[in-house]
Amino acid sequence: LVNGTRYPDGAAQVVREAAAVFAGVSPDEVIVGNGSDEILGLIARTVLAPGDRCVYSQYSFSVYELSAQECAAQCVEVPAKDFHVDLDGLLAATDVNTRLIYITNPNNPTGLPLEPAALFNFLERVPEKCVVVLDEAYTDFMDEKLRTDSFAWVKKFPNLLVTRTFSKAYGLAGLRVGYGIAPEHVCSMLHKARAPFNLHVLAQEAALAALEDREHVRRTVENNAEGMRFYEQAFRDMGLEWIPSQGNFVLVKVGQGRKVFQDMLARGVIVRAQDGYGLPEWIRISIGTPAENARCIEVLKEVLPMLKRYARR
Repeated sequence: LVNGTRYPDGAAQVVREAAAVFAGVSPDEVIVGNGSDEILGLIARTVLAPGDRCVYSQYSFSVYELSAQECAAQCVEVPAKDFHVDLDGLLAATDVNTRLIYITNPNNPTGLPLEPAALFNFLERVPEKCVVVLDEAYTDFMDEKLRTDSFAWVKKFPNLLVTRTFSKAYGLAGLRVGYGIAPEHVCSMLHKARAPFNLHVLAQEAALAALEDREHVRRTVENNAEGMRFYEQAFRDMGLEWIPSQGNFVLVKVGQGRKVFQDMLARGVIVRAQDGYGLPEWIRISIGTPAENARCIEVLKEVLPMLKRYARR
């Protein structure tokens, strides 16, 4: 029974110990956060000073830029290559003033993965004074052959921080809990920067239960794969272009993303317009239950003909 009348363990020690066992590291190499978003912001506030450079790819999570801007850092967005993260481009953009690089694998919102050997080679070439954040929020949905041994990499690279979340495959988005794996000296800095009691009692208990429930994760991943096949077939039937995704979402080209988003929202279905990412013709659809997926396609089929009529006016 969770006791809500008492403050939580400010260090979330039991959660960190459980995450350490899961990751094969020491508890001192674990940092927990109010979702992995908090950790992404903490590392920026810890390592970036005004004028420092923060490097990330085009079409990547908006929190990276926002976190760097809060620190008055110089934001450097590296153009993607055919929607893929350009690792060589990230490295070329890394100079003596670069203190932080953000990488998502698989990427959000494109869903495209990085080749493990190429990513390892990239980490070997990054200067040690520059922290690399490897955001693996969606790693559970990836094909196993594409997954990296990122937790083991932390032992090799003293400038690597790997972030994970319980919001996706574990289904705890409303409880806001995530964690990071990094060398002890990095975690020590982050502990000093984080707010006290940043992980409430319910989040801590849920995280402990989630780490033990591998069957739930298996079923979630299976449902996601089935849903992805459903959407891809629907897009084929509708003649729509999409980007094959290794996440729990898919990016599809609909012509006027903002208009489609608004029209679908009016019918009770939420998708994400991508104009903020420089992709005004695209929307991002999250994979749901079979019934939710079917309803989403039903509504998409309703609004697309309306969009064509709207364009002819």
